[in-house]
Amino acid sequence: MVTKYYIVARIDGDYAWLKRTDAEEETMFIARALLPEEIDEGTKLKYEMLQYEII
Repeated sequence: MVTKYYIVARIDGDYAWLKRTDAEEETMFIARALLPEEIDEGTKLKYEMLQYEII
C-alpha cells in the first residue's frame, strides 16, 4: 500500500496543482472532481488506496 502526502499549491478552475510534501517530485495537475470538495489552497492531503483525504 502506497501512501503519499500533498499540499494544494494552486487551484485553477476545475483543476488543482498538488505538491508532494514527503518526497521531491514535480507539481502534479489533477482534476478537482477526484479531490475532496472542501479543499482550498494550502490544504494538506493524504493519498492512499486510490483516494485523497484531508489531513
